[in-house]
Amino acid sequence: ASCLLPMCMAQDELGSHTSWLLVTPKLSKFLSGSALRRSVGLNGTQCIYFLYLYSCSQCVILTEVSLSLQKKINDFCHAQQPPIKFISADVYGICSRLFCDFGDEFEVLDTTGEEPKEIFISNITQSNPGIVTCLENHPHRLETGQFLTFREVNGMSCLNGSTHQITVVSPYSFSIGNTSDMEPYLHGGIAVQVKTPKMFYFERLEKQLTNPMCLVADFIKPEAPLQIHVAMLALNHFEENFGRMPNIGCHQDAEEMLKLAMSISETLENKPQVNGDIVKWLSRTARGFLAPLAAAVGGVASQEVLKAVTGKFSPLQQWLYIDMLDIVTPLEKMGSEEFLPRGDRYDALRACIGESLCQKLHDLNVFLVGCGAIGCEMLKNFALLGVGTGQDKGLVTITDPDLIEKSNLNRQFLFRPHHIQKPKSYTAAEATLNINPCLKIDSYINKVCPATENTYSDEFYTGQDVIVTALDNVEARRYIDSRCVANLRPLIDSGTMGTKGHTEVVVPHLTESYNSHRDPPEEEIPFCTLKSFPAAIEHTIQWARDKFESLFSHKPSLFNKFWQTYPSAEEVLQRIKSGESLEGCFHVIKTLSRRPRNWTQCVELARVKFEKYFSHKALQLLHSFPLDTRLKDGSLFWQSPKRPPFPDLSEETILKITSSVKVPEFRPSNKVVQTDETARKPDHIPVSSEDERNAIFQLEKSILSNEALQNDLQMKPISFEKDDDSNGHIDFITAASNLRAKMYNIEPADRFKTKRIAGKIIPAIATATAAVSGLVALELIKVVGGYPADAYKNCFLNLAIPIMVFTETAKVRRTEIRNGISFTIWDRWTIYGKEDFTLLDFINAVRVRYQRVFLMQKLVKPSADKKYVDLTVSFAPETDGDEDLPGPPVRYYFVQEDN
Repeated sequence: ASCLLPMCMAQDELGSHTSWLLVTPKLSKFLSGSALRRSVGLNGTQCIYFLYLYSCSQCVILTEVSLSLQKKINDFCHAQQPPIKFISADVYGICSRLFCDFGDEFEVLDTTGEEPKEIFISNITQSNPGIVTCLENHPHRLETGQFLTFREVNGMSCLNGSTHQITVVSPYSFSIGNTSDMEPYLHGGIAVQVKTPKMFYFERLEKQLTNPMCLVADFIKPEAPLQIHVAMLALNHFEENFGRMPNIGCHQDAEEMLKLAMSISETLENKPQVNGDIVKWLSRTARGFLAPLAAAVGGVASQEVLKAVTGKFSPLQQWLYIDMLDIVTPLEKMGSEEFLPRGDRYDALRACIGESLCQKLHDLNVFLVGCGAIGCEMLKNFALLGVGTGQDKGLVTITDPDLIEKSNLNRQFLFRPHHIQKPKSYTAAEATLNINPCLKIDSYINKVCPATENTYSDEFYTGQDVIVTALDNVEARRYIDSRCVANLRPLIDSGTMGTKGHTEVVVPHLTESYNSHRDPPEEEIPFCTLKSFPAAIEHTIQWARDKFESLFSHKPSLFNKFWQTYPSAEEVLQRIKSGESLEGCFHVIKTLSRRPRNWTQCVELARVKFEKYFSHKALQLLHSFPLDTRLKDGSLFWQSPKRPPFPDLSEETILKITSSVKVPEFRPSNKVVQTDETARKPDHIPVSSEDERNAIFQLEKSILSNEALQNDLQMKPISFEKDDDSNGHIDFITAASNLRAKMYNIEPADRFKTKRIAGKIIPAIATATAAVSGLVALELIKVVGGYPADAYKNCFLNLAIPIMVFTETAKVRRTEIRNGISFTIWDRWTIYGKEDFTLLDFINAVRVRYQRVFLMQKLVKPSADKKYVDLTVSFAPETDGDEDLPGPPVRYYFVQEDN
């Protein structure tokens, strides 16, 4: 609720005693199609009666309810048949907890949500146990105990359709049991992972309080969950004993809580050691509330709700603690007056981080790149933290070139249906002001890339206190990271993919940058696989996507470009008859001669294309490589993963209108079929003399039949658009892909899967984006506070499993050169030149200031808009023949800057 309600309510509605009445109709818009009931002010007995009335409920979620009431409701839910799934979430000050109880037994049908793995087989031994080996350089990534089923195995045909539990032998092999009595393996075969149900077991809250099973998120301090568990129980007892929360900065209340914690620890089975500092800071901040912490734990809790009602993904067992204890050390020096309320909307925040840090947030200049799922959540967090609301300082700058699409509405909560096709950045800015009207925000629709460096210049970056990225691609992240390093600006990056997410903090002079590490490059589908040897549905979908691009975008664009250069068909005919070579003319003339001009001709062309793609191509491939073709080593050419194509033409499925179309007969050609997986698609295909003669004939025919007039020399290229279901783009790709899949005996894909793959849709879910953005905002507080390196945390999470792993940021590496000279990625040498500065002058200047170097990049002449150039230098090796020693970047200013 704490995550969603700020997006529903305006500032003047927050805190109102009628807030529920105000928010109900607004919240209903988010929960379209769902019934929304309210029950206000129920005590324990009334709550149980209320649950009894609605005992058909699948799940009950409690937030910030007294512990005694939590236990009563949990007992009721656990006792029902089937049990009502129980989830409770609490945020007090700088600590939060989440608890789940889904009954004694809870069956999960799919523990991970990942697509079942498919493994191509290269060999199966005839032994006990039988060892299955994968194709070379294709690790199976399986785990012992998983189940596989087999298909398309030649030789050991009895394996086909059977299911076996496996034991991993190596990254490329696994055993499946006794195969010694089976026929010898010949070739081929695919092993497919079988998803099997798994049972999870839960205990009631009452029992878990004394023997908690916790998910450890930070392995640097594995003892922390139990210590926070004890501290939060002490807080619950304090509230029940005194009817209030501890007072801010009250040492007496803190001592009382510490006594309670010591007593509670003795009642726990493991009797964990009490951490006095945690108890003290929880007591000091318990009246406060960190909105980003609520967003993080709320995102995880929401995912648990989905698990409870769907039976998909592994549930949390049974506690999760997320804290902000890393911020407390510098706060100890502040007086208690820093944390006292002042009667404004930031009192709860102030109780956690103090007035000084609140003011720094208000005065912050922050640049947010991206206003999608994470961007919207970040803006909500900015508004609740008061980022950019200072009277004299502070500004939030956002940019996103995209328009709002209908598919965005399920996770980008600042947008509504009437915002579709409006700019994300402008709309998000307006919606954020509804949450906090004091926020100062500038919105733009620019991409952040080299082409916009005049807008997002060095001066712009140096004017920002921190840059936050909410992007969906690595290339843009790397570019912005390089700009942050060049201008010594902190960067907080994050991203999600389905239930997975990450956060990374980059702080000048303290941490490595995003570019300091590189993920393995995305695996591309080889050209020969796409063109001739598809083995998976992803290959046929990409082939269909490429066909769409070629037919409806690339070729029409080339067609238009050609006729803009050569304005008449008659002129082109004369020039090619005279022997002149006009680039692209043969393909353009071919397109002109085949261009349909009415519906019947469209159907005729489709029928011819159908024959070409799904009959002639297959026949040509089988002509080039008959089914009995063998390689030099004697093995069959057509074996896994290569699949022979089989033309599939069912005359009864072809409409009557196509019966009169003259379909060209298949004639085998001497065309060379590419089989090298390292080969790339050629840029230019040579034109034969036969092609030239055909082009002249076709163009003359088009001119004579008045089909090469000015209107005929223009086409309308179509840009692929995945989100408009009425345009037929996904329908075309789905049909073409599945026809090709059928030809190669590949399992077809439905329209939804085709749309996801062809549109390169990164799966996104609001639960993960809420959690990730909350964690980013927590790190933002540390960056603003100027915390030391060990305070920052990077995070990787997968809410499906679930795991959440916090790690320390990578400390910046210092490269030692020699003679005491060293540098990091954050260091930059600076040389100021003048108009008559020569290369020798530059080398001498570097030698004087930084000792002997060897220049690797020539100086660049100044341009009107360039004040400097960044150069790469290296140190000359001490021994001839050794490699040069790398040096830091050198920024050469063309003229001395005014101070």
